[in-house]
Amino acid sequence: MKFTNSLTAALSATCLLIAPALHAQMPTYPKQPITLVVPFTAGGPTDAMARALALKLADRLGQPVLIDNRGGAGGGIAAEMVAKAPADGYTLFFGTTGTMAINPSLYSKLRYDPVKDFSPISLMATTANVLVVSPQIPAKNLAELVTLAKAKPGELNYGSAGNGSSNHLSGELFRSTAGIQINHIPYKGSAPAMIDLLGGRLSMMFDTIAQQTQNIAAGKVRALAVTGPTRSPLLPNVPTAQEAGLKGFDVTIWYGVLAPKGTPAPVVERLQSEMVAVMGTDEMKKRMEAAGAEARSNTPTEFAALIKSDTLKWMPVVKNSGATID
Repeated sequence: MKFTNSLTAALSATCLLIAPALHAQMPTYPKQPITLVVPFTAGGPTDAMARALALKLADRLGQPVLIDNRGGAGGGIAAEMVAKAPADGYTLFFGTTGTMAINPSLYSKLRYDPVKDFSPISLMATTANVLVVSPQIPAKNLAELVTLAKAKPGELNYGSAGNGSSNHLSGELFRSTAGIQINHIPYKGSAPAMIDLLGGRLSMMFDTIAQQTQNIAAGKVRALAVTGPTRSPLLPNVPTAQEAGLKGFDVTIWYGVLAPKGTPAPVVERLQSEMVAVMGTDEMKKRMEAAGAEARSNTPTEFAALIKSDTLKWMPVVKNSGATID
């Protein structure tokens, strides 16, 4: 009995000595503010999503989550910055389909590797584009538009925010999937393209759903299809491109958070679990729905697989479009 008591006391004393050492090796995270780097300027839809997430993450983590807008090079400036940041969980990247899956094919000299330089944490939201046509185009649905384009090869055109933008590549995927000839006209942003669409100088355009709901409701443009796999709550009467007969057509734009490669697994796990909790709230679901998006979350492994699959998906589309940026 005395031996047992002595052994118990010795083990307890040893545990008391080990515990502080283990605590020193695994400090509580986070202990300071976190910076979430956004690859576009303030005020846009990507920035708005990032700020909504940062506010709620800060509440759960007990530390401020500060937004750092670093626009330029299609998000490449921000991505490179985070790729070279310390892998300690205090500098995170708000990645998009463009920065992580399209840029590798679009930029001839990309200064970061979306796979080798980052540790995916979780998706935050997904959204889609909507195909809108000028009222001067007689097509009332997607099938009629395809028939019209085939009857008048090279006569219809579509606008975009610029080479390599999601609305450009949506148009390229539409052209190749439908087997039609339509001309791409790049603009310096979506706004000037919309002016020409409303003026009848453009035949069609793929644009974000949230930016087109008012134009559609006012009859300024006609919505023929959304590009995602499911209908949008903002446009419940508009079919998906697949429902409208364009089999296999899917343009889903996603947003998510990543950390520099080598970030400790416990830090990634903490951030992922908190993102799951945040994006699962009714408040965030409603905020994303109002923005034409769907609140999402997934595991780091699932997010990494999505990045790889979308990179392979967009590679031939970018190549066939001829778009390249040095």
